[in-house]
Amino acid sequence: MTLIQQYLQKSSEILTRVSEQESAIELAASWFAKSILAGRMVHVFGSGHSRIMVEEMWPRYGSFPGFNPIVELSLTFHNLVVGANGQRQAMFLENVPGLAARILRNFALDKNDSALVISSSGCNVVPVEIAELFQENGIRVVAIVTQKHLEQSESKRPDGKKLKDFADLVLDTGAPAGDAMIDVPGLDTPVSPGSTVGGAVIINCLKAQIARLLTEAGVPPKVLTAVCNVGAEKATELFEAAYDEHARRLAKLYANLGKE
Repeated sequence: MTLIQQYLQKSSEILTRVSEQESAIELAASWFAKSILAGRMVHVFGSGHSRIMVEEMWPRYGSFPGFNPIVELSLTFHNLVVGANGQRQAMFLENVPGLAARILRNFALDKNDSALVISSSGCNVVPVEIAELFQENGIRVVAIVTQKHLEQSESKRPDGKKLKDFADLVLDTGAPAGDAMIDVPGLDTPVSPGSTVGGAVIINCLKAQIARLLTEAGVPPKVLTAVCNVGAEKATELFEAAYDEHARRLAKLYANLGKE
């Protein structure tokens, strides 16, 4: 089997692992749909490369309002790699206690909200504290982790707690410990991560189920849709309507900020 075939085979195994979690994904989607139907938002957080999953949820074609993407550039700005705003700083900041509280201080949270926190290892301080703070505010938390990687990783917190300890529901990307899936002959370290494959599939399974629940409730979502699917006029109409709705929902997160 070629290395390409090996990666495709392992990705197929990841899809199987995601399919085994169908009932859990449906449950998470029901919580998220409930928040959206209540006029609130699903807070989506990921640091490091987990940012990819946040952007996969919203905004992009085939997505719809109802999600608050929380992306801190100091934790996710990878393209410079070294120097100012480099990866060393981002990985350091990801384990600074108290940063999560400063991030969430920007939003007036509500018990009708829900949250999706993504962290492959589930062990870095900021995403774990983010989940902990959501729960302290009475908000349900769904975590996306790589279960095998989490089990073989040590928490960066002194108390040893991981993301799973502050999640009401945990979904598994199905990737291996260490994430990389392919052993290259003559190379002593594996390459080609798999968590993005499983994570993106989970995100879009959630999205499809949430859209179904909203539509069945009589509130079909305003989906960002390509011109080639609906024509220029309809695509523009949906674009403006979706972003206007996002702005109105986001405004609620600021309206009573700082009030008891």
